[in-house]
Amino acid sequence: MLDLPFNHTVTIILITVIISFIAFQNEKVMNRLIFWPPAIKQGQYDRFITHGFIHADGAHLLFNMITLFFFGSIIEQFYRQYLYELGFVLFYMGGLIAAIIPSYLKHQNDHRWASLGASGAVSAVLFAYILFQPWKLIFVFFIPVPAIIFAILYVAYSIWSGKRNNSNINHSAHLWGAAYGVIMTIIIEPRVLPHFFHQLMQLPF
Repeated sequence: MLDLPFNHTVTIILITVIISFIAFQNEKVMNRLIFWPPAIKQGQYDRFITHGFIHADGAHLLFNMITLFFFGSIIEQFYRQYLYELGFVLFYMGGLIAAIIPSYLKHQNDHRWASLGASGAVSAVLFAYILFQPWKLIFVFFIPVPAIIFAILYVAYSIWSGKRNNSNINHSAHLWGAAYGVIMTIIIEPRVLPHFFHQLMQLPF
């Protein structure tokens, strides 16, 4: 199942790491690429994409890129079948856009709000993976957790934290990114849904 190269996944990771490190050292770059509603209204629509290539700090970058590396390589194999093998790249970019749109609609008149990071697209990749292998173990802080259990806890935590609204984390982007990953994968290949339910019934214990 891993016979295809990791080409697009690794390329996205390398570009994200390079741009993030440049932004860490250069505030002007950070300010130009971050998702900021007033800039969007001025026609800088590229920020719907560029915000996903910068991060708040090294830990934020590391967590997203490690997740993308382990799960992106698998989902890439599925999406490379479409659109001249650019399917995964377009899926990932679509995840960045789809995940941030609800936040933009909510904060479009708030000049104090901004967002950055690849978490929305990474959530899309992770939840697309869960459709294929719901009982596969995911290591969360070195603790093995079945993918489907992680998905339930992840969604519940994101909803809870989003309602508390006491952090700088854009939990909305996580949720909408996850939803995009699931919906888009099912649209592309409807047989994924019965496969998911079949796998779900195959309890590993």
